[in-house]
Amino acid sequence: MSSDFHFYEPSAGHGLKHDPFNSIIAPRPIGWISTVDEEGIANLAPYSFFNAFNYTPPIIGFSSIGFKDSVRNIRATGEFCYNLVSVPLAQQMNQTCAQVDASVDEFELAGLSKGESRTVRAPHVAESGVVMECRKTQIIQLQGSNGELCDTWMVFGEVTGVKIKTSLIEDGVFKTGRAEPLLRAGGAGDYYTIDSENLFEMLRPR
Repeated sequence: MSSDFHFYEPSAGHGLKHDPFNSIIAPRPIGWISTVDEEGIANLAPYSFFNAFNYTPPIIGFSSIGFKDSVRNIRATGEFCYNLVSVPLAQQMNQTCAQVDASVDEFELAGLSKGESRTVRAPHVAESGVVMECRKTQIIQLQGSNGELCDTWMVFGEVTGVKIKTSLIEDGVFKTGRAEPLLRAGGAGDYYTIDSENLFEMLRPR
């Protein structure tokens, strides 16, 4: 193997000071997921394994390492909301990372307001510039190549409603940079932002 590259097999360890996996697959959008349980207690938690997966119908999803309250609530109610984490909401998002009892309302913990959703019962972050209301389509427990199940759960939901601050729309186009999305990097507390000055256009070949 050339000294120009570091190669490792994850099952044998990476041989570096820090595992590079999260730093390589980065920056990643943050799925700030709000749910409500059957008793009406709200939950809000960020997930860095999150993305969009389909256009029609629009489907988004997140992965939870461990069967956490978000997954439990979605399995029970079939609903959740995605809330865009913008730079001004960084500290509040970080507060909702706290490992607290299921009876704790993270909206109150982080000083956030609950917005009433239109198509689902789950509340959303009223301060967020973009909200996607979702209905569960699938919850899948991940497994390794050997067939062994992981303690990780992939949750997919169809977007049934989208709420966007009008200030983020210009000439009918959503301005991603203006929304100041916060992105997760690889370190224990590393994040990135994006800037409109870094935007460039590259059309697909015909």
